[in-house]
Amino acid sequence: MQIADTPAAFAALPATGVTIGNFDGVHLGHQALVRRTLEVCGARGLDCVVVTFRPHPRTVLTPERPHAPLSTRAERFALLERLGVRHILELPFTRELAALSPEDFVRGYLLPLQPRELVVGHDFTLGRGRSGHPELLQQLGRDMGFGVEQVSAVLAGGAPVSSTRLRECLAGGDVALARHLLGRPYAVSGAVAHGEGRGRGLGFPTANLDGAATLLPANGVYATRARLGGRSFDAVTNIGMKPTFGGDRLTVESFLLDAEGDFYGEDLALEFAARLRGEQRFPDAAALGRQISADVALARRLLAEDAEHPEPA
Repeated sequence: MQIADTPAAFAALPATGVTIGNFDGVHLGHQALVRRTLEVCGARGLDCVVVTFRPHPRTVLTPERPHAPLSTRAERFALLERLGVRHILELPFTRELAALSPEDFVRGYLLPLQPRELVVGHDFTLGRGRSGHPELLQQLGRDMGFGVEQVSAVLAGGAPVSSTRLRECLAGGDVALARHLLGRPYAVSGAVAHGEGRGRGLGFPTANLDGAATLLPANGVYATRARLGGRSFDAVTNIGMKPTFGGDRLTVESFLLDAEGDFYGEDLALEFAARLRGEQRFPDAAALGRQISADVALARRLLAEDAEHPEPA
């Protein structure tokens, strides 16, 4: 896959079909947009170019608001490549870029791609003050020699699929709905680090995830699948502050069912299947241990049912 940060890198492409977006999470709406762009390109003999931005525009325009991504850059590009994308223009996002008028953006960054078709999402806008709505882009396209197609929203549960909605799901711990919006389980990844050893003392040794670069679901206990070193384990994952022990730091701890070893330093990916319960403070370690046993039993059942009825492809 070709990834570049300037349109000049794609000068060898004779004619293109283009789509633009952040593609954070590559949810079902993003997937439909990319697939439609690829269809248009296939029908017209065009090369497909996906235009995106780095960093996410919100981190530049509203730096005072923390913005954890829904997928890492590598994950996002791998998902796009899996859909069939072969060319990505990743523009450095700056306040200067954001201040461009729609016409200046099109002239400076789209026309060098020699576009014949621009495919945009149902809520797409471009340029300064979000003034580049699809009707304006269609007029620019008529003047500059390319067509503009706007795809319809993808609906789930009667509402459009969006990155904002996905974030709301995760903030509420609804990983089941998040999975429905993504078409795959929501996942976070990082390295296995040393913890405080309390899980081992309770009879449930845990793999502690360090350095997750993406948004974590709400604090609580989840049935998950842990993937590391080419292996997969059912797991119970706790996200929280360990209130039973007076914790003051957010941790992500996973008890890998039927696994042996410490896994320190290995890369760990956690796929979230279901939320078991919210974060709780227990009167003592023995009470916590009994609850963890119940969590494990429930997770085994839910993950076994999930394995029998996986998400449709």
